Amino acid sequence: MEKLVEILRQLGISKVKLAKLLGVSRQMIYNYLELNDINKWPKDKKVMLLNLLGVKTVEEIDDIKVDTDYIMKVESRIENLFSENLQNQKESLTPTAVFSGLAKKQKELMYNIVEIMREKLDDEHDEESYKFFLYLYHFLQTMNSSPELKYMLAYTSKAAGYTKPTDFVFDEEEQFVFESILFSAMTLYKSGGTQKSKLIESHKRFVNQIEQKKEDAMSRTVELNSARIQALKELGYTEITEKNAAEVFEKIAEIESRKVTN
Repeated sequence: MEKLVEILRQLGISKVKLAKLLGVSRQMIYNYLELNDINKWPKDKKVMLLNLLGVKTVEEIDDIKVDTDYIMKVESRIENLFSENLQNQKESLTPTAVFSGLAKKQKELMYNIVEIMREKLDDEHDEESYKFFLYLYHFLQTMNSSPELKYMLAYTSKAAGYTKPTDFVFDEEEQFVFESILFSAMTLYKSGGTQKSKLIESHKRFVNQIEQKKEDAMSRTVELNSARIQALKELGYTEITEKNAAEVFEKIAEIESRKVTN
């Protein structure tokens, strides 16, 4: 199971994403990964996982080598899966389907969250509320990538009086440090005790850091797209199909390797 977890990490497939691909809840994915043998998974989910990874047996997982070629093949399969399942996913968003499989406590919490969202999103012209929940959606999407985001939620709950300030659900030491720093920052913010010039410089660094990340990601996307176009050209194809996919991906990997050796 450790090998599978490592492969998923290298592929950038989070537990949330894997849950979507297999059509189960995130908690179910946690349950699956706690098992010591993939053969103990439900047969249909095991087959879906093997198909996603491009292997026929569980034993073959140990031989998987995660390189550029393999990553692109998996991404292609994921894209096809999302395309095929998009309509089915939309049709499954009924109240019964959304709450299906949840325990009473989780179901009640989800209901309360949905009710708040319905109330705030009722006015289609309220762009501010829409943006608020859009940012919340982005927050939830990235929450597993950074523990600090969970600490933010805990701080907010404590500051609002819903949770005791001495409760530490997550890593106590890290959460304690984060909450102390955030409290100091919030105190400065409310008191206005920071020079405007320093804030401008700090925000400029913040913007530059984000733009650099986007530029790096865009550069990699352009690089892969360029390799794909070059591979198709060298092979005499106009597009990637099921029949030529393996050949094209192999050519892309070859093109990528040329850059490393040159």
